[in-house]
Amino acid sequence: MDTRTPDSAYRVLARKYRPQNFNDLIGQEPMVRTLTNAFETGRIAQAWMLTGVRGVGKTTTARILARALNYKTAEIDKATIDLSVAGEHCQAIMEGRHVDVIEMDAASHTGIDDIREIIEQVRYRPVSARYKVYIIDEVHMLSNQAFNGLLKTLEEPPPHVKFIFATTEIRKVPITVLSRCQRFDLRRIDTSVLIRHLHKIAELEVIAVDDTSLSMIARAGEGSVRDSLSIFDQAIAHGAGRVEAEAVRSMLGLADRARIIDLFEMLMRGDVASALREFRAQYDVGADPSVVLTDLADFNHLVTRIRFTPDVADDISLSEDERTRGRDFAEKLSIRVLSRTWQMLLKGIAEVDSSSRPVQAAEMLMIRLAHAADLPTLDEALKALEEGGSLASQSPRSDGPRPGNGGPPMTHGSAAASAIGAPRGSIGSNGGATMRLVEQAPRPEPVAPPHPVAEEAVPAVPVNSIQDIIALAEKQRDMQFKILVKNCVRLVSLKPGRLEINLTETAPKTLLTDLSQKLSDWTGMRWMISLSREAGAATIHETETAKRDSMLSDARADPDVAAILAKFPGAKIINVRMAAPPEQADIATGGDDTLAPVEEDD
Repeated sequence: MDTRTPDSAYRVLARKYRPQNFNDLIGQEPMVRTLTNAFETGRIAQAWMLTGVRGVGKTTTARILARALNYKTAEIDKATIDLSVAGEHCQAIMEGRHVDVIEMDAASHTGIDDIREIIEQVRYRPVSARYKVYIIDEVHMLSNQAFNGLLKTLEEPPPHVKFIFATTEIRKVPITVLSRCQRFDLRRIDTSVLIRHLHKIAELEVIAVDDTSLSMIARAGEGSVRDSLSIFDQAIAHGAGRVEAEAVRSMLGLADRARIIDLFEMLMRGDVASALREFRAQYDVGADPSVVLTDLADFNHLVTRIRFTPDVADDISLSEDERTRGRDFAEKLSIRVLSRTWQMLLKGIAEVDSSSRPVQAAEMLMIRLAHAADLPTLDEALKALEEGGSLASQSPRSDGPRPGNGGPPMTHGSAAASAIGAPRGSIGSNGGATMRLVEQAPRPEPVAPPHPVAEEAVPAVPVNSIQDIIALAEKQRDMQFKILVKNCVRLVSLKPGRLEINLTETAPKTLLTDLSQKLSDWTGMRWMISLSREAGAATIHETETAKRDSMLSDARADPDVAAILAKFPGAKIINVRMAAPPEQADIATGGDDTLAPVEEDD
């Protein structure tokens, strides 16, 4: 296919392969299905709002929709989604030059005067088409006055007028405008779909390109078809008609994915020297420091996803190295290490971007990452000191064998010393494999506490049931908390200092924390509250309601009460109370009368 127009002007790929009908749209199947059903049933909206990131096809979809509204051939003269045959108005609409399809850029026409002009024109019927269609791009740029001026016309437009709005900032569009439109959220295109689309275009253009290059281009496009095609166009020009992975990597300033994984492995095993050498090597061939760190964060995120959803590794956009080594890391690295690395990389990327010395900032970040790879948390360090055991088996880096054979494991007590601020030792003799702290003095023997500790703490205020907690809340005059416990807490088990419960669906998210804090304050001891999967007992409110319903039912079944209810039409039993002798029931309304007539609502 020739890439030149009749006047010999070159057309970029994003324009040349712009979709001409709904079948050409990729990744927007939900919207196409909705529009197809709407057109077939004649339920065509008066206005549409298209939203999504740049380059997903908002303006193109608007033109295709205008074409569908005004579709006309010798055989078909009605609005339809089937646009396989070019109609009378199709070419002019898709080229943006049809007299009845008015396109307006709200970024340069923001005022009320521009909207007033539209309002005045909608009264007139279209010149040649079926509908007069107004396409307003970047509609969020309109002023408040312009939006307000458009509301009445948008709510009750003439039957021959349709509005199509497009925006990348849907939150900036007033809700009064959104409520008058049928909204479609155009999704980012999946990387695998983009790769297939680029491969198809490469075949049409007779361009030699490998899968790795297409994968890099699709990732750089970030779900935007237009951006991906623009980068592909640039790559074709860069390689003089041939697209190769090294050329694309150099053009985009990317690092080799395999080398990124190698760098990640060096950091995870604490091999500082090798990591710094590899980073410098990537920088010397053109990789940007911020891009290298971003790629490290992306791979860290991929490993974390594979750990929880292994089928992620089957994505065709991943390279073989990412697929196989990602699975390997997911099996070996703990979530604690992956989460800590992610947080450090996010903070480090911001530091590198704002630093006047990005290379040095990136190297210092990698030293911190390698150093932290072996460090336990403070709780683990203190626990190891108390137990007198080695931290080598408790390293949070891995749930299994170490990935790689880099820096040596931490020596006994070193990480614990680090966590509590012990003097620093020397760096490993292999040129800085892992910054470790070596124990300087013999470990002191644990000292027995001055007072014996009871096996089980006893609260100063006894708590043996949920009723006791409610009584404490009432004593503390915390009525809101009392009601929450009464209505939302289902008891599973209760021991001194430990409470296991289940919660109702209406319970606030902070109830567990509040319950632990208040019990600790009110009883003088620490409470551990846990959420159980067991159903637990009924709440106090449910128990009281069931008891009351049972008593009301028994009262209605009493012959004397039934006779009274029959004597006084409209009377109701509103309460049942037990008298002092438990065998006798007293039906009362709050006074001395047993039953009071109550007027029923109409």
